[in-house]
This record gives sequence, C-alpha cells and structure tokens, in this order.
Amino acid sequence: MCELFGISSKHPTTVQFSLAEFARRGGATGPHIDGWGVGFFREGDFLLVREPEPSHASAHLQFIRDQQIHSALVVSHIRKATQGSVCLRNTQPFQRESGGRPHLFAHNGDLGPIRLRADLAPACYRPIGESDSEFAFCILMGMLQPLWQADSTPPFQLRFQTFCDFAAQMATLGAANFLYSDGEYLFAHSHRRRQDDGEIRAPGLYMLTRAHHEHDVLSGMTIDEGNSDEQIVTLLASVPLSDEAWRPMPEHTALALYQGKLVAQKQLKLQTICTGSDAALPLSVSL
Repeated sequence: MCELFGISSKHPTTVQFSLAEFARRGGATGPHIDGWGVGFFREGDFLLVREPEPSHASAHLQFIRDQQIHSALVVSHIRKATQGSVCLRNTQPFQRESGGRPHLFAHNGDLGPIRLRADLAPACYRPIGESDSEFAFCILMGMLQPLWQADSTPPFQLRFQTFCDFAAQMATLGAANFLYSDGEYLFAHSHRRRQDDGEIRAPGLYMLTRAHHEHDVLSGMTIDEGNSDEQIVTLLASVPLSDEAWRPMPEHTALALYQGKLVAQKQLKLQTICTGSDAALPLSVSL
C-alpha cells in the first residue's frame, strides 16, 4: 500500500525532518518505489511536484527539501502501485479546480471494485489515469461541485459533511485512507492499512500536534520570520515519522484541521441506501 503525509499549521512552516523521513520510506526504509508527490499551498494555489520514481533517491525531492519551502498546508504521497501503471498520470496527489480554487487529494488503500460502479462516476470530472484513487477523487469532486457553484464560499459544515459521506461510501469498497484539501482546510479519513505483519487493520493514519513559541526549538520545524506568536502544527501520516507521541486515529474517523487545530471529528456510522440504479451504497449518518 501507499503512504500519506499531511501538514496543517497556524503559520507557514517547514518540517524538514518529517519530510525527509517520509521520503526515505519510498525505497530505502519502505517498499514504496513507484512514485511520489507533494503539494504545498502558497498564494492561493498548490505548488505540486510529482515524479514516478522512488522518493528516497530523487534529486527533485532533495531540491525541494534544500529550498525549505514554507507552507501552512501540505499533502504528500508515496506510491506502491496496485492499480494503474507506474507513470506520471497515476502519481499522487491529484489536483482539480472547483469554485476558482485548487483541490488536492491523496489516497492510501485499494478500492478494487470502484471502477465497476459506473453510476458513481460524475459527468463533470473524469480521471486522467487508471488508478482507483483518482477515480475516487473524481467522485468526491462531483459530490462537492454543487457546493462550489455558488458565488460565495460554501459553509464548512457542508464541506465536512460531504467529505464524510464520501469517505463512508468508499470505505465499503476497500481500504480508504484519504487526505483532501480545498486550500483552506485539511480533511482526513482514517480507515485500515496493511501493517508491518501483513494484516490489514486499523489504524490507517496517525496524528501528531506540535506547539511552540518564538524561542522554542522543535526538530526540523521553522516558521516564517515576523510570526512571533504561538505556532501550532499538526501532522498526519500513515506511520509515525519520529519518536514523538503520535496518536493512532480510530477506524472510520473523519476529521478536519484548520491552521493546525482540530476543528471537527466524526466517527462514521455506515448504512446502505439505494440509488436510482437500485444499487446499494453506504451513507454516513453520524452528521
């Protein structure tokens, strides 16, 4: 399976140590050799770099780390291919536009039968590659599109509810760990993943929150000059990337982060409903 890494912070930050450790799992300390990608939110858009090569030996990723790019929202992915060839179009994170802003998405897991569900495919978004992950992202964007058609930014609660409904549906198809950002919030769903012993079980994601003031020192973390108040950084990862107290997220948990703070969390409850094609689909009823 692939691995995920995300950051939400109060002020733009670099987390060099965590990113370096994550990159090493792409072929050095881990088997994820089929590509990597990272998106940094800056000036209303994501600086997105992807490469269908192992991350641990990538000169491109080393250059990014050397530049110490500052961002308050980061979504990253390293790939172990299960569906789709090893090529750029199947390399995550994936990006789409809606409502005049970028949306970024990465998935860890295997949603094997998803492409058999033609009734789920939105007319407005289509995958470029062949992966189940991008197909799922197109479904999410189709669900979100009505919210972003209005002239004003949709309320957070509607965005979070839509993400929860999406995650609840995808979780019945296979392992469904997601990171998604609309450039304002970082949304996540923790499900199950293949653990070191080969078993597929929870947790799918771990979370760590770091807080410090101007003169505190935390490994590999810096903030922009001029931001002298408290910095809050929350990291999400498929596996702990340091010796700190990473917390495992419970199975079927959806959450949202804003400026490093946890602003919403739901334990999803699933039930099936029928679409117009009389196919059974799950739905989150916890909201």
